[in-house]
Amino acid sequence: MNKISVYIIAYNEAWKIRDAINSVLWADEIVVVDSHSTDETAAISESLGARVVQVDFQGFGDLRNRAMAACSHEWIFSLDSDERCTREARDEILETVAAPGTTEAWYVPRRNYFMGRWIKHSGFYPDYRQPQLFKKGKLVFELDMVHEAYQIVSSAPAGYLKHAIWQVPFKDLEEVLHKANKYSSLGARKLADKGGKGGMGKALGRGLWSFWKLYFLKLGILDGWPGFIIAVGNFEGTFFKYAKLHELNSSWSLPHSPPLTRN
Repeated sequence: MNKISVYIIAYNEAWKIRDAINSVLWADEIVVVDSHSTDETAAISESLGARVVQVDFQGFGDLRNRAMAACSHEWIFSLDSDERCTREARDEILETVAAPGTTEAWYVPRRNYFMGRWIKHSGFYPDYRQPQLFKKGKLVFELDMVHEAYQIVSSAPAGYLKHAIWQVPFKDLEEVLHKANKYSSLGARKLADKGGKGGMGKALGRGLWSFWKLYFLKLGILDGWPGFIIAVGNFEGTFFKYAKLHELNSSWSLPHSPPLTRN
């Protein structure tokens, strides 16, 4: 029987890591890749039987490559700390690994839950972010800070599983703002490293387009207030990504403030 390793990347996720690990206790190995959390993330993970590996954060691409390297078994299932494997997805994963055929990497759909309801639009379902079930060595990530590009190292086309896992993308509205701030900073650094140029006009234009795309083109308006909040959060994250890029490009300095003494 083919064995499965699950890796979970985490940083200060004490409130959510328990549910994530509990949803994959069926795996042969659970590896939590922690970037030196200051809360109880590591302790909770170890208490549930996971092996905790500490990795300095150098961007999500590097983090995922090192997480895969830490896995022991032939098959790897990637689960983020805000995701939960479902019974149906578990059964399909086990069936797939038992008789995989030629396919070596599989996308897994996600259902998102936010503000007390399942999000059916807003680009959130079905939400295939990257292959989450794959053979070890068949997926390689670019060394991007965030929204990491990847390459499937296989001659066979990727497959798509039918049964969804769950994601709880935001604990509350405060986390919407926190993630917009965090990912806009990482995104600005990623663009700056690649020679990108920002600007306040570009920031506003890209932000408005991101809101329009999610709320109208991807029908977030049908998700009620949660859809509106998601679109606003996306506007904010996109706007500040390009505004922060402009800040990095500009290298503003404070005005000179000489020492003042009594004459």
